[in-house]
Amino acid sequence: MAAPRDKKEDFPWWLVVVGLTGLYLGGRVVADDLYLQILTTLSRGVQVTIFVTVVSFFLASTLGLLLALGAGSKWIVVRQTCRFYVEVVRGVPIIVLLLYVAFVMAPALVDLRNWAGSYLGLEPIRTRSFSLLWRAIIALMIAYSAFISEVFRAGLQAVDEGQVEAAKALGLNGWQRFRLVVFPQAFRTILPPLGNDFVALVKDSSLVSVLGVLDVTQLGKVTAASNFRYFETYNVVALVYLSMTIGLSLALRRLEKRMNQKFER
Repeated sequence: MAAPRDKKEDFPWWLVVVGLTGLYLGGRVVADDLYLQILTTLSRGVQVTIFVTVVSFFLASTLGLLLALGAGSKWIVVRQTCRFYVEVVRGVPIIVLLLYVAFVMAPALVDLRNWAGSYLGLEPIRTRSFSLLWRAIIALMIAYSAFISEVFRAGLQAVDEGQVEAAKALGLNGWQRFRLVVFPQAFRTILPPLGNDFVALVKDSSLVSVLGVLDVTQLGKVTAASNFRYFETYNVVALVYLSMTIGLSLALRRLEKRMNQKFER
């Protein structure tokens, strides 16, 4: 019996199918005036979607890394606080967290700011001054920081303890050990799941439409409600999201492959 073929040698036929389908649909969009008009309208929302995704992911990654480091702290209060945060946030649906931050946390923060401002001589501000866009970004940051912290924690724990001991023997302090030894090795393990979370955040950014933020999904809803061409409108919405997510997935796979080749040298 012939040995099974190595899966790494499989030709990416799925990518060929996706590419040909994308070219066909793209041609249809460009050739059809209605589709082109819908795409032009949605293009304004692409900028908002990218902004929400990038800013939320950066903030969530920063907070997630701090939570992962806190989970490994030598102080039990810090460890338990980080664990409490992660478990509670992961147990709440993102859309519920989005609504909670927008209509509960944001007004509470404004009230707190006005209370502190009354002692500092600052002018009070209104709740509506707190942009819905930034409420959505804060909610996505909180939600994804809990998931990303687990990715960082797993990657940091995967670093061999002998590497840390060797760094200690060389006289490196805690920050130097983390920056020069632990994190560079952990990043190779962290990158694939971190990339998956980034792609997932692109899709979950569509939830900000429930707050009326003019992203791709919200503009699609508004466009479909005005022209009553739901089939055509949501075809273009789906095509826009597929283009972003598949493009990102391919770019991240290429980056991962290059990093693996670099480590194997």
